Amino acid sequence: MGMGASSVSDKDPNGWGGRAQGLAVKTLVLVGGALLLKRLTKSTTRWDHARFVSQSLTGEKFSREQASRDPDNYFNIRMFLCPAAEMVDGSKVLYFEQAFWRTPHKPFRQRFYMVKPCPKELKCDVEVSTYAIRDAEEYKNFCDRPKDQRPLPEEVIGDIAEHLTTLYLNRCDRRKRCLYEGSTPPEGFPNTWNGASYCTSELAVLKNNEVHMWDRGYDDDGNQVWGVREGAYEFKPAPASTNLNGIFTSLNFPPAQSIAKKIEGSFVLED
Repeated sequence: MGMGASSVSDKDPNGWGGRAQGLAVKTLVLVGGALLLKRLTKSTTRWDHARFVSQSLTGEKFSREQASRDPDNYFNIRMFLCPAAEMVDGSKVLYFEQAFWRTPHKPFRQRFYMVKPCPKELKCDVEVSTYAIRDAEEYKNFCDRPKDQRPLPEEVIGDIAEHLTTLYLNRCDRRKRCLYEGSTPPEGFPNTWNGASYCTSELAVLKNNEVHMWDRGYDDDGNQVWGVREGAYEFKPAPASTNLNGIFTSLNFPPAQSIAKKIEGSFVLED
């Protein structure tokens, strides 16, 4: 007994061998845990990005503040998106419509948005595609209706018509105001409204569910033939406790007739 204790003491009087071995094991556990966490994070983050963008787009938003600052170039537009269905692969389908704030029951633009993670081969985080609606009239004010008065999710999926555009979003640099931003490819997508041959779109998601959108159409020579020229539309959620009528009537908006004419330079109207 004495000799055994003495020999251990002589070889490693401070017990560093055992401590070093313990530290090595702890290090391996920590490194292994970090690698596992990184792998798990990587596998779930793609859907986290898509889920965040989908949630940020959802809701009723207005361009009221922008229209107040620059009424010559921007209208007070009501934009409303809400969940409509979910695809088998997990992609979220949102119903989208825009209308003048005075006539929300008469949307001039209706779409389905499909939000999902970017394919792994592309250098982006979220893919947002827009589609025409097979029978748009049936979907007017979809988000305003009680859920039991809306088309069912399986009907929504069946009413997804032609593909219109796809935007590829990335997380914004920390120094920017935005959280996500992106656009269509430079060559855009086919569009024939008002003499256009193609169109482009830009989208940015900011804090507090603010969304910026900029859609433009160009002819074969690259001349812009529709869409606002000055910059993106800025949509912000309306404060829940605000009297909207009191705010909006304080703004000087042109008569309905002049709006109908001017709108041609800003948006694509639906028939």
